[in-house]
Amino acid sequence: MKSGSVWLASAEPEEVDEFLGGLSDNALAALPWIFEFWALPHQIAPEGDWKTWVIMGGRGAGKTRAGAEWVRTQVEGATPDAPGRASRVALVSETFDQARDVMVFGDSGILACSPPDRRPVWEAGRRRLVWPNGATAQVFSAHEPEALRGPQFDAAWVDELAKWKKAEESWDMLQFALRLGDHPQQVVTTTPRNVAVLKRILGNASTVTTHAPTEANRAYLAESFLTEVESRYAGTRLGRQELEGLLLDDVEGALWSTATIEACRIDAAPRMSRIVVAVDPAVTGSAGSDECGIVVAGVVCEGAVTEWRAYVLEDATIRGGPTDWARAAIAAMDRHGAERLVAEVNQGGDLVESVIRQIDPLVPFRALRAGRGKGLRAEPVAALYEQGRIKHLRGLGALEDQMCRMTVRGYEGRGSPDRLDALVWAIHELMIEPAASYRRPQVRAL
Repeated sequence: MKSGSVWLASAEPEEVDEFLGGLSDNALAALPWIFEFWALPHQIAPEGDWKTWVIMGGRGAGKTRAGAEWVRTQVEGATPDAPGRASRVALVSETFDQARDVMVFGDSGILACSPPDRRPVWEAGRRRLVWPNGATAQVFSAHEPEALRGPQFDAAWVDELAKWKKAEESWDMLQFALRLGDHPQQVVTTTPRNVAVLKRILGNASTVTTHAPTEANRAYLAESFLTEVESRYAGTRLGRQELEGLLLDDVEGALWSTATIEACRIDAAPRMSRIVVAVDPAVTGSAGSDECGIVVAGVVCEGAVTEWRAYVLEDATIRGGPTDWARAAIAAMDRHGAERLVAEVNQGGDLVESVIRQIDPLVPFRALRAGRGKGLRAEPVAALYEQGRIKHLRGLGALEDQMCRMTVRGYEGRGSPDRLDALVWAIHELMIEPAASYRRPQVRAL
């Protein structure tokens, strides 16, 4: 079912005029305060007997407005003086200032969202809101979890939980305090981060979630803001978290971290000394088969081999049959002017080269065979990242997700790390193998 805002955005001007013209004066005056009419789908509370509703989204996706409006639905009754479902609410943010400035007084906070006849009064000395019907909302700081020991509530709104420094302690104290009424509930509005408390909450059977990227709330955001952040962060791992609102895992013991990857980001690559396209083939092409990893990388060979720098230029990974990925790999070579195509042949054997030759009989090709496990093969590549000798262009978010799930023990994500395998082969071809050849002793023929 579409919300009123979605309908208004798609309706013809005549339809909008007819709709508004059919409303009474009272209905027209009330319309701005009926959030169900204006809300986006992710801002509407899911049905069901849930305990916790987690609203995850990108920056500016409308999470705060959803939290404030949910509090309204809990405390407001049929009339300004009538009791609502909840009468004692906890408002918890990282600090008191953030709770007051965002949750209470913010542009999308409770006061801004409340109609004049139901607007609560802020009691600064007691750090609480008081509604005309007697309901109250107390502000708490996550820096002081012990302050939640003692009070009790029938509803709670938790904002930006994923960035709290004392998230575990504050969340646990809030759970003990949420004990009034027949069915106390809580809403969590947060940009996702890979923190244990958020993952634990999401794993609870009594938790429901809604999600939206920044783009979903485009109509209410400055176009210059969207243009800037999308040009800077779109296609990056940080952008997937902050703009798309996705929860990204950094596996314990992973060879790469988000911080490492973000530190290697560049906007443009220099002129390459050599470029290769590396392929981790998917031998079968069924709908459920793995993707075929295709990564384009180049190297700048200046100075000693230990000073070379590599650049990951494109992730051209696709899902398809053998001829599909062969065409995609050769097309990537043409786009970047690559000197060679390299591919792992452990599973496909001679079939891999045969498929490639069907598309281009003259393509420079080198078959590679893995003698060690994926984790061990990736470890020296990760070391080059730590040394700052490999850089990434933007648009490699899916590849970077796989990187942050690879450990020495092996891959700890779903499916196969096809993109990462292709990256590892590319760096081995461009940097690790040349360095190994450089170190080998040269034997003269007598």
